[in-house]
Amino acid sequence: MIQSTTLSRRGFLAGASSLLAVTAAGCTTTSSGTRATANLPPPIPPEVTMMYRALPEEEFPISAVDLHYLKPQFYRQRVAYPTTERPGTVVVDTAAFYLYHIEEDGMAMRYGAGLGRAGFEWSGRGHIAYAREWPVWTPPAEMIQRQPELEQWRHGQPPGIDNPLGARALYIHQGNRDTLYRIHGTEEVWTIGLAVSSGCVRLLNHDIIDLASRVRFGSTLVVV
Repeated sequence: MIQSTTLSRRGFLAGASSLLAVTAAGCTTTSSGTRATANLPPPIPPEVTMMYRALPEEEFPISAVDLHYLKPQFYRQRVAYPTTERPGTVVVDTAAFYLYHIEEDGMAMRYGAGLGRAGFEWSGRGHIAYAREWPVWTPPAEMIQRQPELEQWRHGQPPGIDNPLGARALYIHQGNRDTLYRIHGTEEVWTIGLAVSSGCVRLLNHDIIDLASRVRFGSTLVVV
């Protein structure tokens, strides 16, 4: 009787082990017998990590960009861009959320951009009148009417990381008239590739610093 019971227990344990093995195998293989792999995002190239590293040397230190929130197509990169626009022109492609700085030989530096939400878009031709490092932001009166909490900044919000214009701002004019639209920096990486602003074009702080170093005052701006 003892031997029979022992054999039965051994048989049960052997069967359970076999079942466990089959069950475990079902978690790690596909129906074709191949091992399943997780759909992990592609690794971030080290040169991109370096490009968007922390910038402690800035007047207001800038943190490294959390690249998990930035789609790879919006990394700053030099691309082929045939166009009839002259080198030095800035082109904003609102359909693709790209900003291009036109270079020689059919090339351009391309940046991912955040754009104006519905009802706040701007398009046409103008020029970049001037730029400011760590600018003061003064909300227009109509914006203060829509958002009364901005009253405190009626005479200007001091520069800094929390300032909506970020590390640099390029001021857009048509003729001698200030359009009140800007190309400026932001730390809100998740807004790149979206229509979220009040008409301005926003780039990551790292990218607006790079663009501002390339642009010449008086350069043509085309928003399409």
